[in-house]
Amino acid sequence: MKTSVSADASVGVVVPTRGHRPDRLRAAVLAVLGQDHPGLIEVVVVVDGGDPAPVTGQLADLIVSPPSPSVPGADEAPPRSVRVMANRLTPGLPGARNTGIAALGTDLVAFCDDDDQWLPGKVRAQVAALATEPDARFSSCSIEVEYGSRRIPRLAGTCRVTRGHLVRSRMVMVHSSTFLFRRGGLWVDESAPHGQNEDWDLALRAAAHHPIVHVDRPLVRVRWGGSSYVARWADRIAGLEWMLARHPDLAVDPRGAARVYGQLAFHHAALGRRREAGRWAWRAFSTRRSEPRAPLALAVAAGLIRPDALLSVLHHRGHGI
Repeated sequence: MKTSVSADASVGVVVPTRGHRPDRLRAAVLAVLGQDHPGLIEVVVVVDGGDPAPVTGQLADLIVSPPSPSVPGADEAPPRSVRVMANRLTPGLPGARNTGIAALGTDLVAFCDDDDQWLPGKVRAQVAALATEPDARFSSCSIEVEYGSRRIPRLAGTCRVTRGHLVRSRMVMVHSSTFLFRRGGLWVDESAPHGQNEDWDLALRAAAHHPIVHVDRPLVRVRWGGSSYVARWADRIAGLEWMLARHPDLAVDPRGAARVYGQLAFHHAALGRRREAGRWAWRAFSTRRSEPRAPLALAVAAGLIRPDALLSVLHHRGHGI
């Protein structure tokens, strides 16, 4: 029988980084530490593909251990701690996240990318949402997309995200920086090629057991265009093919399948593979006539618009391909 999550449950936060953006990393960590959650928040910054010493130096004034309950006055403020370590598993984002999970002993685990920022009340709201459903093991919240000078809220329109939702749509608001889940039993799949779609895969697996409890308020600011883990077109193709092989039901729902086929068409077009782009675009059209990514891919394949220019227009509206 599942037990309810307590309001003061301890939360471990995994922040993967490559150490390239110290200012944004620092802002991300400070936003986590500033949460009004009454329980312990333990931050583990995992440095992927580099020496953790420089990052340790950059965050030196933030690296503290939780206060001992026996220390007078220690219970006056919620306990917080920060530590830095190297990725000890498969190089890349999935291994970095699993390194952090393995290092934690908290009740709950959360993710935050090093260029994103949690907004006030994020942890408290999601812990409260999990507490309402003892069978739930995974929570998310909506986001605010920041691209250039624009900030666009992306809401889900639901407080329960099912596997069906995630098959039909990637649901950008169910973002890795919003993930909060019970520790134990959920790990990131390190076989994801180039770390692509590992977060979508994790959410699908979680939702297969119980709907994701979603707080439909934008409580995480997601910055587009500056991630350490920006994928190349070929990596995105490999990631989508991996998802289709791993989750066959993605090809069953017409809307969801057409979306994936349209993305594959676009990525092939961006690489100049006109034949492959046309093949996937036709498959998208055949699956769902109104799939918008198919004509966009054909426009890129024909040289009518550059893929980066098209993505920039979409990002300004808070959308991706």
